[in-house]
Amino acid sequence: MGIDIFLRLAGVALLAVALVGCAQRPPALYQWGGFQRQLYEHFKGDGSSPEEQLCVLEAQAKQAEGRGAALPPGFHGHLAMIQFRLGRFDEAKRQLETEKAKFPESAPYMDFLLNRMAAPKS
Repeated sequence: MGIDIFLRLAGVALLAVALVGCAQRPPALYQWGGFQRQLYEHFKGDGSSPEEQLCVLEAQAKQAEGRGAALPPGFHGHLAMIQFRLGRFDEAKRQLETEKAKFPESAPYMDFLLNRMAAPKS
């Protein structure tokens, strides 16, 4: 009688483990790609030019768009910073507006940056 109960419990446990093992992981909320590595290398000063960084990030944006995945918070803000460094102020402004629209919690900081861009240089 004891062995019968043990075998039943072992069977139930084995079935539970098998079902958990077959479960799929939920998809990621954002398509991070190489964005974190790119940020690290940018702030570390790895020597890659802003143009190279821009190409990498734009390729990641196209890849995410092709998959229908969302880009992570800060992605468009970082693109704006690179565009600004390259003197492409209209594109930088567009990227900041995109970041603000996709992540409303960033609005105060994006507004601050947009106002700084619009302020006359003294």
